[in-house]
Amino acid sequence: MPRPLPFLFAALALVSFPAAAEREAAPEGARAYIMWPKDGAVIDGGKFWVRMGLQNMGVAPAGIRRERTGHHHLLIDTDLTNPDEPIPSDKQHLHFGGGQTEARLELPPGRHTLLMVLGDADHVPHNPPVTSPKITITVR
Repeated sequence: MPRPLPFLFAALALVSFPAAAEREAAPEGARAYIMWPKDGAVIDGGKFWVRMGLQNMGVAPAGIRRERTGHHHLLIDTDLTNPDEPIPSDKQHLHFGGGQTEARLELPPGRHTLLMVLGDADHVPHNPPVTSPKITITVR
């Protein structure tokens, strides 16, 4: 004979689901910045190097857990929408999980914004998020 539905609901109430992971703390004075290009730069041809910097923290590849470290993510024409979630990986959210501090990009002509965000071993921003100032460049 099948068990009544109240039993099913009671059983589900006893199941424990893992809590959301607590974000790693950013050390005081941590700062991310884009060394190149500079805010307001005009780039001819669309291909250029982005150089990313970090102060009071170190760089470690994705998947490596070390205190006071993370890896770079470059957000193109978008903002950090939810610092409690891993940074997505797509054309607007570039991951540098190998610990890279520079990358060659190609963007179409027009105005673009760039924002660098440091992520922990699991691509989650630190608490508080360590981000660069957002810059605007023009590709022609």
